[in-house]
Amino acid sequence: MAEYVFEPAPRASVPIVGTETRFPVRRIYCVGRNYLDHIREMGGDERDPPFFFQKPTDAIVQNGATVPYPPITGDFQYEIELVLAIGSGGRDISPDRAGSHVFGLAVGIDLTRRDVQIVARNTGRPWEIGKSFDHSAPMGSIVPLQGELPMSGEITLDVNGVRKQTGDLSQLIWNCAEIVSQLSAQYELAPGDLIFTGTPAGVGPVVNRDKIVGRVAGLPDLAITIGSPA
Repeated sequence: MAEYVFEPAPRASVPIVGTETRFPVRRIYCVGRNYLDHIREMGGDERDPPFFFQKPTDAIVQNGATVPYPPITGDFQYEIELVLAIGSGGRDISPDRAGSHVFGLAVGIDLTRRDVQIVARNTGRPWEIGKSFDHSAPMGSIVPLQGELPMSGEITLDVNGVRKQTGDLSQLIWNCAEIVSQLSAQYELAPGDLIFTGTPAGVGPVVNRDKIVGRVAGLPDLAITIGSPA
């Protein structure tokens, strides 16, 4: 058995509805620009296909947690998303086989340092500093997939009881099966991978003590509170 110079950090995991076992996380992939109205509100080119970026696995935040307001930003924003949890890996997965590789579904929020992201985007630098920071990936419990991947269903986010984002999964430019297929052409997927599938329009800032609730039809709600800076 290997010995380490210090104790390794615990592996990130997410609860699964209906069982005491948990889903161990290997990687977190996120899709950029996958709802047309969000592309328009962000001033992007709607003709461009979506692209993928990653968040660290220890960025996961559990349902009900308080997320500290992050450093180096004055524009901390939410993005509600459907998350696909991969249970069977592979390369070059065809869209018609994608559902067989998905273990389950969950609600996620892609937290973003928007001002920092925009500076990086405008200067041609990587987005990680605006997207891939501590506590940036809140996620609810996973519901095992029963049947086909969803093609429709309401997706919403409320801040302090006020509806901020409203959309439908039918508005995805690339649907769930196509996302899995496209991503598997770029990376070999493996059990434990999570895919945040993009956000509809209505993104906006939050501050200390704001309460956020994200919902996707048929899945458990995800609720977090924004706290003071760490």
